[in-house]
Amino acid sequence: MQMQIRVPATSANLGPGFDSLGIAVTLYLTITVKGRTKEWVVEHDMGADIPHDESNMIVKTALKILPTLPAHCFKVESDIPLARGLGSSSSAIVAGIEMANQLGKMNLTNEEKIQLATELEGHPDNVAPAILGDFVVSTFVKQKNTSIKGHFPELQFMAYIPHTELLTTESREVLPQRLPFKEAVSAGSIGNALVAALLTGRTKQAGCLMEEDLYHEKYRLKLVPHLTKIRSIGHKHNSMATYLSGAGPTVMTIIPGQEAAAFSQEIREAGLTGKLVALDVDRQGTFVTHNR
Repeated sequence: MQMQIRVPATSANLGPGFDSLGIAVTLYLTITVKGRTKEWVVEHDMGADIPHDESNMIVKTALKILPTLPAHCFKVESDIPLARGLGSSSSAIVAGIEMANQLGKMNLTNEEKIQLATELEGHPDNVAPAILGDFVVSTFVKQKNTSIKGHFPELQFMAYIPHTELLTTESREVLPQRLPFKEAVSAGSIGNALVAALLTGRTKQAGCLMEEDLYHEKYRLKLVPHLTKIRSIGHKHNSMATYLSGAGPTVMTIIPGQEAAAFSQEIREAGLTGKLVALDVDRQGTFVTHNR
């Protein structure tokens, strides 16, 4: 009997929701567990940099959760780009936890899975929506996670994915160590109001607030100069908002579906050569199937 685990990509921060807001989107990491083996075997065609043995992140995660887990052979397929701000490492961590949970018959709750994933990842903004699906508000204080799932409005996401990687560590290095008190209060209030606007369906107000981040985007602009240009093009096409997805370099524009083609055309005319992908919100989160 084969088991398949599907984990969605995620887009985090949503502007001012730094390390706390995230949304699951319709790109996926899928692993198919084939059976037990003497040693771990990870089949994939994702490139030479991704291990095929027990040093693979998925296996390492599973063994951290359940060290006695016997070796298996499994196949990995993914359309989540690596190091692009769409939660590729988080999806691998979540897949490893779910594999340990299923094969080890651990019966973990979603709350327990998010806690474990957050401890491994360091913050919950990607792992929580990858597990729960949809829009998730999270916090991780005193080593305890709290994640609350909401419903994101039915809108089209247009992801502009540059050809070059941007590692999270590099993107975090440009952030300040401290914010002035008044600025921190303003930044927090913007994020609070954004959550309230999203959960009450006030998309116009939510869009304005998404573009008023004070935590990270202005510091990362030198690493993602295309953000300002894409935001300007988005405004011409009635976008709800444009924001830096996670640590970048992917930039996400939320736009009415009927504007997507014209928006895409203008992106190309502006000389932006990255990949444009139309995405929807994944409402389900991590999904497991068993096939005989």
